[in-house]
Amino acid sequence: MKYDFGTIEKKWQKIWEDKKCYCASNKSEKQKFYALIEFPYPSGEGLHVGHPRPYTAMDIIARKRRMQGFNVLFPIGYDAFGLPTENYAIKHKMHPREVTKRNIARFTSQLKMLGYSFDWDRVIDTTDPEYYKWTQWIFIKLFENGLAYKAKIPVNWCTSCKCVLANEEVVDGVCERCGSEVVRKEKSQWMLRITAYAERLINDLDGLDFIERVKTQQKNWIGRSTGAEVDFATTAGDTLRVFTTRPDTLFGATYMVMSPEHALLKKWFPLFANKEEISAYQEAAARKSDFERTEMAKEKTGVELKGVKAVNPVTGGEIPIFISDYVLATYGTGAIMAVPGHDERDWEFARKFGLPVIEVVRGGNIEEAAFTDCQTGIMVNSGFLNGLSVEDAKLKITEWLTDKGLGERKVNYKLRDWVFSRQRYWGEPIPLVFCEKCGWVPIPENELPLLLPEVESYETTDNGESPLSAMKEWVETSCPSCGAPARRETDTMPQWAGSSWYFLRYMDPYNRNALVGKEAIDYWNRVDWYNGGMEHTTLHLLYSRFWHKFLYDIGVVPTSEPYSKRTSHGMILGEGGEKMSKSRGNVVNPNEIVDEYGADTLRLYIMFIGDFEKAAPWSSTAVKGCKRFLDRVWNLGEKALDSTVQGYSPKNESIINHTIKKVGEDIESMKFNTAIASLMSLVNELSDNGCSRADVKTLLCLLSPFAPHIAEELWEMLGGEGLCCEQPWPSYDESKMVDATKVIAVQINGKLKTTITAPTDCSDGELTELALSDEKVRRATDGMELSKTIIVKNKLINLIVKPQKS
Repeated sequence: MKYDFGTIEKKWQKIWEDKKCYCASNKSEKQKFYALIEFPYPSGEGLHVGHPRPYTAMDIIARKRRMQGFNVLFPIGYDAFGLPTENYAIKHKMHPREVTKRNIARFTSQLKMLGYSFDWDRVIDTTDPEYYKWTQWIFIKLFENGLAYKAKIPVNWCTSCKCVLANEEVVDGVCERCGSEVVRKEKSQWMLRITAYAERLINDLDGLDFIERVKTQQKNWIGRSTGAEVDFATTAGDTLRVFTTRPDTLFGATYMVMSPEHALLKKWFPLFANKEEISAYQEAAARKSDFERTEMAKEKTGVELKGVKAVNPVTGGEIPIFISDYVLATYGTGAIMAVPGHDERDWEFARKFGLPVIEVVRGGNIEEAAFTDCQTGIMVNSGFLNGLSVEDAKLKITEWLTDKGLGERKVNYKLRDWVFSRQRYWGEPIPLVFCEKCGWVPIPENELPLLLPEVESYETTDNGESPLSAMKEWVETSCPSCGAPARRETDTMPQWAGSSWYFLRYMDPYNRNALVGKEAIDYWNRVDWYNGGMEHTTLHLLYSRFWHKFLYDIGVVPTSEPYSKRTSHGMILGEGGEKMSKSRGNVVNPNEIVDEYGADTLRLYIMFIGDFEKAAPWSSTAVKGCKRFLDRVWNLGEKALDSTVQGYSPKNESIINHTIKKVGEDIESMKFNTAIASLMSLVNELSDNGCSRADVKTLLCLLSPFAPHIAEELWEMLGGEGLCCEQPWPSYDESKMVDATKVIAVQINGKLKTTITAPTDCSDGELTELALSDEKVRRATDGMELSKTIIVKNKLINLIVKPQKS
């Protein structure tokens, strides 16, 4: 019978759906296991082959856990708010809701086509008012707890999307969504005070089973640094405070640099002798993104503030002050002390502007370059610090500054508060109104969700405001607190809002009274295993941990972390090793692969393609190889129908037990490619040795998580009871993993002559007799006498011979 994958796959997908095989229970007596993937953004293009790689990996793990007796929650949903849908709707004059509905339908059909064991009864959609009601509720709680506030700040502005972007959404100076130029402009924005959680976001990583590179990226993005804040007096009468991780180098500070946006510049402006030069530089800096401004390789630029100088607090000497765009107003204090002797950027800046360079840590040649390898060493040219080690000098100078009232020890973070406003339509409305008397006031919780109104145009207004700002009837309302006239907030939330807590809603998706019920959260607790892309390590992963910690603090969830385990995967590249993109024409459509080879072949190939954590190029030839493997499995199943052997075939017992152990361990360590290689080896052995029904049934149970459709069909054909996916995961017997015989290499005087088969663990005498009785050995030792044998147990025998004495 032919392996008709098209008919077989549709058959079993319908059976699984009708039987609700993959629906999790909130009241099960079984041990729970919650497996999570990053829910997809339903774009108009549908799935590409990059999506199935992480989905298939977690599906394999979820299927194995069910076979191990767990109550498995493996949910799916759609992160459906966002700019691409809105831009498509504008271009094609459609409502974003209709675009979203159509895109979700396409994604759903593709995901079901691939046979994923998602719990389809728990699907969520972030654009559903019953979902974003709770996103709005969380925002109100953040506001009530002082973690949401509005501030006028320099923001990243996408010139094409016409909206504000978070720093994390600007990649190489362009918008990560559309690739257009990003510029800086000042705008009043809603902010989330994620910095209040910076210390916990770093410290709590230590107790989590996250792969090390994820932890490292999170720590680097948060950017904790320990040092001191130091006050520099100025000739303008104000104090200029800086943060430095190297207070020990204070004697080497020969100039200062301020951000072009620093608040003191406006106050000092009348004192400047070069006002036009300063203003021009400020205007130029405002047109650059943070990335452009802080790029290490760029040319150093700046303008001296002629008319105001700083005073070095340890030397008492006056030093010049510059503005330069590499100093950001949003990091630290917006000003730095420059120590060109020991900082590469400061050294280059000093050389360009003819500023003094002083060595304060012995070593290097500061005439040639900054001596930056100075984390240890001895202080020089540093007054009362001379002769001290760097570490001792840090302690002494910090104590001195504190005693003098000129500074204090300080922990600083690179992490900035989260810009949470978007001037677009297709997002969650922010549930606040502004009253002249009361300020910002949340709408009553019983009025949630605050729905998006119907608008005629979805385009951002000419002045950069949200389309909602033109909806006079919607905007004008009354204050919930005092009843006076008020105006609704017209900005909407960013796409990250709905994805910052979606994993909780899966636990209890139909609860109308809470974002998650107590019974559900007490049972599921938190995600057991979450796999996601490395590109979201500093975005979604950080944001969702922040929101979860906040929900823990207000008593909504029982754990301070949302995920117990976090792994990651590499991208699938095009055939030439380049990133897949429409412009390169190398995007692979999974529908085409499924039509030609079947879903099981696609699932198997994207797991066999290479190391799961690393990028791997697509290969059309290798796809065909996986299809041929499944053809061999099919033929093996048909052959087993004729077997009369009860239980495992004796010849196959050892390799079957070996394979059970290997595949199980490889799945747990996400070494899917080597697990599949073991299954291929098993199929080769069963084909060569002949096989029983029991042999093939065990193969099918091991194969089922990878290629579930063919496994079910052959299981049924071989008379298996129930469904293959519901069978217990096979167990192995260590005692059966020892081969009855071993292949032994036979050497004569150290040179390999042949191999023989000998009983495992046979005696040295028995092995020697077997070797000497071999025909090749007899011919090679004719006329020789055995003087010695060297034996490596179960591996090798070396016969040392010499000519017989006449």
